[in-house]
Amino acid sequence: MSRQSLIQDLRQIIEQARVRVTATANYAQTMMYWHIGERINREVHDSQRAEYGKQIVSQVATQLQEEYGKKGFETRSIRRMMQFANFFADEQIVAQAARKLSWSHFIEVLPLKDDLQREFYITTEGDG
Repeated sequence: MSRQSLIQDLRQIIEQARVRVTATANYAQTMMYWHIGERINREVHDSQRAEYGKQIVSQVATQLQEEYGKKGFETRSIRRMMQFANFFADEQIVAQAARKLSWSHFIEVLPLKDDLQREFYITTEGDG
């Protein structure tokens, strides 16, 4: 085996591992965001007080930023997580789609007004 062949094999091993790590990280991040949104939605729904809902998002964002850093836990991001969990209420569907799509793909469909458009996008993007 030549040195060039060895290096080529090693590159392939490294690249395959990187792809798997990225896919695993994307899946974990998307599911984490779904669970955060779902849990906050449950808290807000259970309280049935609109003012509490507004306060809790701000308080949660502040607390999470203090503990985990600002990136990803801004108030706007927390609201996106809540919207995400609301639009895609079935965890099984989210888990299946998250194996093929990243969080940024889901963010793209959140502004769509039509549930069927959203569902079509995630199923066709996940297949491609």
